[in-house]
Amino acid sequence: MIEIRPGKIKEAVAAVPGSKSYTHRSLIAAALSDGRCRIGNALRSEDTDLTLDCLQQLGARVEEQKDGRLDITGCSGRFGSVDQPIFLGNSGTSMRLLTAVAALGQGRITLTGSMRMRQRPIQELLDAMNQLGIDARSVEGNGCPPVEVTGGAFPGGKTRVDCRVSSQYLSALLLIAPFAQHPVKIEVSHGPVSRPYVDMTVDVMQQFGIQVVRSGYERFQVAGGQHYRARDITVEPDCSQAGYFWAAAAITGGSVKVLGTKSTSRQGDVRLAECFGRMGCTVTDEADGIRVRGGPLTAIAVDMADMPDMVPTLAVVAAFADGTTVIENVAHLKAKESDRLSAVAAELTKMGVAVTASDSGLTVRGGRPTAAEIDTYDDHRIAMSFAPAGLVVAGLRINDEMCVAKSFPNFWEVFDSLYS
Repeated sequence: MIEIRPGKIKEAVAAVPGSKSYTHRSLIAAALSDGRCRIGNALRSEDTDLTLDCLQQLGARVEEQKDGRLDITGCSGRFGSVDQPIFLGNSGTSMRLLTAVAALGQGRITLTGSMRMRQRPIQELLDAMNQLGIDARSVEGNGCPPVEVTGGAFPGGKTRVDCRVSSQYLSALLLIAPFAQHPVKIEVSHGPVSRPYVDMTVDVMQQFGIQVVRSGYERFQVAGGQHYRARDITVEPDCSQAGYFWAAAAITGGSVKVLGTKSTSRQGDVRLAECFGRMGCTVTDEADGIRVRGGPLTAIAVDMADMPDMVPTLAVVAAFADGTTVIENVAHLKAKESDRLSAVAAELTKMGVAVTASDSGLTVRGGRPTAAEIDTYDDHRIAMSFAPAGLVVAGLRINDEMCVAKSFPNFWEVFDSLYS
């Protein structure tokens, strides 16, 4: 447990690690490439290390340099066999993207995870892989991990995928599509939610030399016989992690700049700064990062389908705003590391905040939050989202604070740097 120390923020500057989403995708693209790649500013966390370890088990060669950069030698899309189940913890990104990647291995490959992971849906991805001639199934027949994928044959062709729960199903199919025997044509039957993550996937593929033809977010085509070309790449800072520090500025009325963030980023979570601007903050896109300066906060209504990971952060800030904030179109949050809609509602209620969780959103009535002991549900984003509230609410305590290691191992160190 950690108790947050109230404090003032004047002109703070924060540095956050590389984007978790870009790191996962860059690691996979490098492992699929035809040579040696060097990746700079890659996030090293529980989730990304699980992806890295899986790629090594499949046959990619990884060397860590003294400056922290990673050298990855790819296998040109041809992985080996793995006898033992590969454990992916509760990393949904790892499980979904690597389920498809496993199709490029030899023989049966099993991917498993934590108890929570075994409750998280993946059947829509398995169905879409089956349509492409890949043998992939839920081991327990419940549409959740563990999954078993039989590699060695990838005919390709046409497939339809339902992305109402996760856009990662689409990203997974796109990443392996260049290695199919025939062109891969993907039709998205529903969704996708979290569309910016699809843009990030296509961006990484294009940086590694893969051509993707698309019609919006509904249809995609990838020609077979393409190759991921080895290259060096630097991962941009994580806008999801930046959001916690912008939230600190919003709640305290202080000023925080997050180094390296840009409003032009393909990361959808960068739009959280715009939301804070609508609520009354001053948002400035400076040469070396986005700065948020807090002001009197007022409620907003916002569709957060494309930045669901930022819902807990916005909800906590909304607890300090004048009026009732309405967060909409985020039903897919119920299938994250925790049921984040219920978790956020429960913990804000402890703080005396009037909040209602529906099947697809949250309603938060701002007021004067009080101290409470925040349970984190083994969910990194719950811990980090509630931390800024402790800067103005004396006595706020956060349980299992080290769950932040999933995505931001040194979060508390950076958070402490905000105090003036």
